[in-house]
Amino acid sequence: MFFKRPTSGPTEVTTPGAPSTRPSGPTADRTRLDAADLRLTVDPATLGVLSSAELEPATGLIGQQRALKAIELAASIRQRDFHLFVMGPSATGKRTAVKEYLARKAASEPVPPSWVYVNNFDDPSAPRALSLPPGRCEMLANGMLAAIAELRTSLPALFESDDYQSRHRALTEAIRSRQEQAFEALTERARSQSIAVVQTPTGIAMAPLSDGKVMKPEDFQSLPDAERKAFEARVEQLQSELGEIIQQAPRVQKEMRARLQELNEEVASLAIHQALDDVVAAFSDLPDVLTYLEAARRDLVRNVGLFIIPGEEEDGALVAQSVDVSRDDRFRRYRVNVIVSRNPSDKGAPIVDDLNVGHGHLVGRVEFIARMGALITDFLLIRPGSLHRANGGYLLLDAAKLLTTPFAYESLKRALRRREIRIESPNEGQAPTSTQTLEPDPIPLDVKVVLVGDRQIYYALNDLDPDFPGLFKVQADFDDSIDRTDGSLREYARIIASIVRTHELRHVEAAGMARLIERSARMADDNRKLSLQVGRLADILREADYYAMRAGRELITEGDVVLAVSEQEHRADRIRERSEEMVRRDIVMIDTDGARIGQVNGLSVLSFGNISFGKPTRITASVRLGSGRVTDIEREALLGGPLHSKGVMILWGVLASRYAIDVPLSIAASLVFEQSYGGVDGDSASSTELYALISALAEVPLRQSIAVTGSVNQLGEVQAIGGANEKIEGFFDICRARGLTGAQGVMIPRANIQHLMLRQDIVAAANAGQFSIYAVSSIDEGIEILTGLPAGERGEDGRFPRDSVNYRVERKLRLFAKLRREFNLKDGPEEAMSTS
Repeated sequence: MFFKRPTSGPTEVTTPGAPSTRPSGPTADRTRLDAADLRLTVDPATLGVLSSAELEPATGLIGQQRALKAIELAASIRQRDFHLFVMGPSATGKRTAVKEYLARKAASEPVPPSWVYVNNFDDPSAPRALSLPPGRCEMLANGMLAAIAELRTSLPALFESDDYQSRHRALTEAIRSRQEQAFEALTERARSQSIAVVQTPTGIAMAPLSDGKVMKPEDFQSLPDAERKAFEARVEQLQSELGEIIQQAPRVQKEMRARLQELNEEVASLAIHQALDDVVAAFSDLPDVLTYLEAARRDLVRNVGLFIIPGEEEDGALVAQSVDVSRDDRFRRYRVNVIVSRNPSDKGAPIVDDLNVGHGHLVGRVEFIARMGALITDFLLIRPGSLHRANGGYLLLDAAKLLTTPFAYESLKRALRRREIRIESPNEGQAPTSTQTLEPDPIPLDVKVVLVGDRQIYYALNDLDPDFPGLFKVQADFDDSIDRTDGSLREYARIIASIVRTHELRHVEAAGMARLIERSARMADDNRKLSLQVGRLADILREADYYAMRAGRELITEGDVVLAVSEQEHRADRIRERSEEMVRRDIVMIDTDGARIGQVNGLSVLSFGNISFGKPTRITASVRLGSGRVTDIEREALLGGPLHSKGVMILWGVLASRYAIDVPLSIAASLVFEQSYGGVDGDSASSTELYALISALAEVPLRQSIAVTGSVNQLGEVQAIGGANEKIEGFFDICRARGLTGAQGVMIPRANIQHLMLRQDIVAAANAGQFSIYAVSSIDEGIEILTGLPAGERGEDGRFPRDSVNYRVERKLRLFAKLRREFNLKDGPEEAMSTS
């Protein structure tokens, strides 16, 4: 009988069913692809030009109508919550496209107002924000500086004038004379009572008089007691009056200072009015500015002493000091801090593309100055953020940077919800201690925010942040690629011309443009599509321009483009070369000839940045009698991902539905990626693993000269996978290093034919019959190519032909079921499979 023993793993055979030559037969011939199917080329003649010099450069993007309509909607609708999220792959030019559209839209919109911060003379910790029409914030700032400079000259001169000096002397003399008169009256009253008021080094003293002369102490002591006591009583009364006069001196000085302050304000008021007249007249149409100017006027009058410095007093003369008022800290309170300056010559609304999205750079910040060991600040140290600069227009932000910068995203949301820009500390109210700082007036916010990021960020925010959908209601989703048509080929050529103009490169000949377009199809991983990653295409073209320059050519040729692509790949090729070297030296075991039971070459893709390459991997299967378990060793070792585990589970379904319809599935099988020491995920090897299982069950060897990729469903249909080009090229490089025999090749799903854009050397090898690509749509087709035997279809009697692979598999499974009953093995779950 056919069944001899359960196989424990891959076995090398040399039986008649072990082909080592190029597969032949109806299935192989039908599924083998022609060289023309492996790479769709672009005929330079179809572009209709000799070089890019004959083309009108493209403006905007092609094939992005959906995204552009979304941008138009978000830019046109002014509701506060219709902000825009632009998503799509990198290097597609989405940010540039958004800026170009917004530039056209913003040009027709009004120029927003300017904003300044000024001192709040009533509460310096709460600076005031003033809105001014375009072009007038500098007028206010310069006007205040001019007024202060004028006062710095005029006020000292005014206070040095004869008129002021005479009024000053009259006022001080009048105040002083009042006190002197009181003292003189006291002196006269004392004299009339025979008492002298004497000025001594220790103060004022009183002494008795006799005949108009001060009495000697011994004479005073010789007076009768009654006379002495009467004198002492009179002195005590006079000293009390003297004390009242002395106590009045501070009040008199205070009155004199107040009267002098009134005089100074009266004298300065007219000069201050005259200095500010021009500024007041220039802003008579702005009530908020007039309110500020009036407050500044009152403060100037109160602090007129800032403008004059007492010198050597000669009749009250005051000497002026020559200073630059814009640098003198005494006059900081009267300066104007221009936050956002707009000019009438500006065209439309602003567009700010901010690459720095920190909290302070976004909403503004208050800076501090270290002075004498302390940190101080004022309204002049308020700095604007990108929201200030974009206010009234559009702000572009990088979503990834916004989310990874502390406090930035929350600060942006607060500003958008409040519709105002409030400069505050990001952790205000959370710190255990508080530092005194400023609380500037908030500035009303009218801005359209555009976040630029990838799709994963958009969907994550949409799912995890409840505020996000309410603010960013419009998404512009940029396509990765466009359909490849005659029209799109010509449009793509115009994009190449646009790159040439933008980067000031040499023009590209038609053959070079054709190779670039082919490269874009390879980047799209689809020969029916063209990639819209224009940035990567520009990198190739700029490098090709360098090679053309080095060779002294006026045009970029096809060879320059091919060299640029080759050099890009070579610079990032170290890891691929090391991987291939490991196979060539038999450190990693990969067979490229002969045939083995339960063993097949699978293909995987490794990606590092923009570089991806295929890596062959030996996949083996072993089967024995069991209770219907297919063990995924990768999963058991915690190296298999969920998608790979799903693919292995599907294998159990295929085996049960195809071969064990009316008997229990009584096997114990194991699958493994040999010499795999990293994680394995994806289901692209599920068909490969199924071939290994079928080979082990049927004891039919598989050609090792053919590598396999493709996923499988429970109906036995082979499904498309990703990275077909890289996988084919990875196995081809191994075979070429060992020598092409004509029997080698790769088997891919038929659905992946449309994705093939293989290297020219592989196309040439296929055309010469040295390497073959097979496209299959079912497991049966693949089995016939790998074994050289018919897969077999069930006849009317429900059985497979005796000479088919499927017959052998079914027979083996039936034998396993019979042996299981005979040995009375304990049944396990028969409708499920363990992978954990």
